[in-house]
Amino acid sequence: MNLEDQLRGDQSGAGSARLSERLQVEEQESAPLLEETRRLSGVSDPYGPLKTHVQRAVIPKLGPWLFSNQESPDLRREVDESVARELDASGTPLAAVDRERLIEEITADILGYGPLERFLADDTVTEVMVNGFDRIFVEREGKIEPTDASFVDDDHLQRIIDKIVSRVGRRVDERSPMVDARLPDGSRVNAIIPPLSLGGPTLTIRKFARDPYTIENLIDFGSLTPKAAHFLQSCVEGKLNVLISGGTGTGKTTLLNALSASIPNDERIITIEDAAELQLQQGHVIRLESRPSNIEGEGEVRIRELVRNALRMRPDRIVVGEVRGAETLDMLQAMNTGHEGSLTTIHANSPRDALNRLETLVLMSGLEMPLHAIREQISSALDLVVHISRLVDGSRRISQVTEVLGMESEVITLQDVFLARPVSDRASAQSSPSFLRPLECTGLQPHFQHKLAGHGVILSEDFYQPKLHAVPANGSSR
Repeated sequence: MNLEDQLRGDQSGAGSARLSERLQVEEQESAPLLEETRRLSGVSDPYGPLKTHVQRAVIPKLGPWLFSNQESPDLRREVDESVARELDASGTPLAAVDRERLIEEITADILGYGPLERFLADDTVTEVMVNGFDRIFVEREGKIEPTDASFVDDDHLQRIIDKIVSRVGRRVDERSPMVDARLPDGSRVNAIIPPLSLGGPTLTIRKFARDPYTIENLIDFGSLTPKAAHFLQSCVEGKLNVLISGGTGTGKTTLLNALSASIPNDERIITIEDAAELQLQQGHVIRLESRPSNIEGEGEVRIRELVRNALRMRPDRIVVGEVRGAETLDMLQAMNTGHEGSLTTIHANSPRDALNRLETLVLMSGLEMPLHAIREQISSALDLVVHISRLVDGSRRISQVTEVLGMESEVITLQDVFLARPVSDRASAQSSPSFLRPLECTGLQPHFQHKLAGHGVILSEDFYQPKLHAVPANGSSR
């Protein structure tokens, strides 16, 4: 039973009293170990023990009110006052500036996410990685950098993890030491604790922008060109089945969000995810989320079951956050049985690798199918693969937009419609630190033009003509 369950379990106050006694005993027992851990790890926060003492004294007194999903000014004021009273009661001499800082930090611990608060509020931070209570890293502009922030100890970090996962009805303990969750703003959370994590609790938070990025934002960031953006928007509007591929942290979900804005507002959309992250803005959206098993090992609902159920919900579009298991077969079946315009993502290093991964995931379903039949399913289900790469300068770029043509002998045939070619001369490399040219048309007209036209989307043949580059005197292309 976690901290929140204990507080909610007894509204009368008896449970809070018992919890207070237990916390005091734990504090006394852990004090020598805490001091030794602090000495060995070099943590320099002189107020660490005081913060822990005050936090453990305040939490039981506030009771279940503390864990309401809505933070109100009254709650913050009550926490501030309770923290101030406990600081005064501790008898520790404090300068006025230190006292105010401690009140702010302890309140952030109790109401928010402790030392992570400033990173979650910082729009330049895209990822927060906690490797241990005293080792916190962040990602800015695609680059990872260390920080001077730290938790007091492993218990402090564990309490923050418990608070995050309990708000979405999940748990993390020795029986279930891994968990996926989300913050109220949709940011993705993964936590893993001992005995699987040998160095103590580990927490990773993939932040999402407060306002979802639009295609226009991605153009401004240089992730794609206006012409490629118009093409992708037309493909979504024209009900093509699109697979977005890329490595970890390349921005697949961000692109999925941006492209989904092109779905007409009068269509019924069903999203299916492990942890709800998509932020579709249309009015007719139903969001489904998988569920892990309970403490008895029962009640698990996988994405595969949700995909099957979605087929009975009269969807115009099915959007799966990511395919990574047996649900791949059900997703392909849906695309092949009249559910056009479906969108999903997959981890892969190239469009060809994405299709190979789909084959592997279908085989994981346990259904014995010959490879030829699987490839037929994939080639007839998918129309387009959009691949995103994370480059050496930390930027994310769409590097290939590839059409799935169909089967030729035993191989799925692909053709690039847009391609970002690597730079080939020194001058271009100096002007492009990412070593990749802008996304350009290859000059090949896709074979799904008639499908787009059937949904009222017309792109002229001239649209696919490549941009002509000047040829300098030395003969090298620019």
